[in-house]
Amino acid sequence: MVPVIELRGGIPYGIACGLGAGEAFWAAVIGNMLPVPFIILLVRRVFDWLRTGRYWGPKIQWLERKAHIKGRVVRKYRVIGLCILVAIPLPGTGAWTGALVAGVLGIRLRSALPAIFLGVLLAGAVVTAITCGAVSAFR
Repeated sequence: MVPVIELRGGIPYGIACGLGAGEAFWAAVIGNMLPVPFIILLVRRVFDWLRTGRYWGPKIQWLERKAHIKGRVVRKYRVIGLCILVAIPLPGTGAWTGALVAGVLGIRLRSALPAIFLGVLLAGAVVTAITCGAVSAFR
């Protein structure tokens, strides 16, 4: 799993490598969720520490701006908005982005984690359905 691709690439790759749809789905969901609690809990501290440097300071400011832009829906609808942000199966809208937004906006882990997990399940279901449909169309 890598940022941006996350399960949107993991599920098709797993199916292409011979895993069943269910196996690819659950492997991608678990792999996608593993770093989420750490991102939520540590993003503020890491950003505060890195912001003091000349090299990292501007990059952290850029990342925070991106998180606030992505967080518009989240700020308006809080936990439901976080779930929606994560559930949209497009690059830049996955669990890791949701965790970053939750951390930057100060959403507690207890609220953010279930919303992100539900969003990952929804996105995974969409990606799995599209992948299985595409595979069966080309057989």
